[in-house]
Amino acid sequence: MFAGIHTRLRLPWTIIMLWVAMHTSASAGLTVVSQDFPDHGAIPQKFTCDGENLPPQISIADVPSKTLGLALIMEDPDAPGGTFTHWIVFHLPAQVRLLSQGTAPQGARQGRNDFDKTGYGGPCPPPGRAHHYLFHVYALDRQIELPDGATRKDLEQAMKGHVLAEGSLTGLYGRRQ
Repeated sequence: MFAGIHTRLRLPWTIIMLWVAMHTSASAGLTVVSQDFPDHGAIPQKFTCDGENLPPQISIADVPSKTLGLALIMEDPDAPGGTFTHWIVFHLPAQVRLLSQGTAPQGARQGRNDFDKTGYGGPCPPPGRAHHYLFHVYALDRQIELPDGATRKDLEQAMKGHVLAEGSLTGLYGRRQ
């Protein structure tokens, strides 16, 4: 009696375990952190339009060994007009593990953000509740060969089918009414 139950449960259990393995594999996630703020913590004013408008320090870990390039997209999904892109960095060498505060690594290229400027544009939400700012980092199986000033759409098209792993860091910033 119990042997039949065990046999009947084996196939669904195998399917569940396969699904879990596919969706939680170690290659699926980079670790992205900052010494300037914790994940889901407040972004200091220094890194916003109300301060020095400098990019924060970003550290990257758990990069797959087959990575040939890295890319970063910073966005505000809470913007009133829809997702707003603040920073695009690509053509990052595979060995980069640190984006220092205030700069992009030598040799990296920066895209045009939704402020219509090339480079970093810090958080600058309208007064009200805090917005979420996501720093998405992508490990790629090739180096992205786009010029400075490329758009997010250009970068996403170039990355299609080449992402080995990704990870993100979320910061919060709001302005009082």
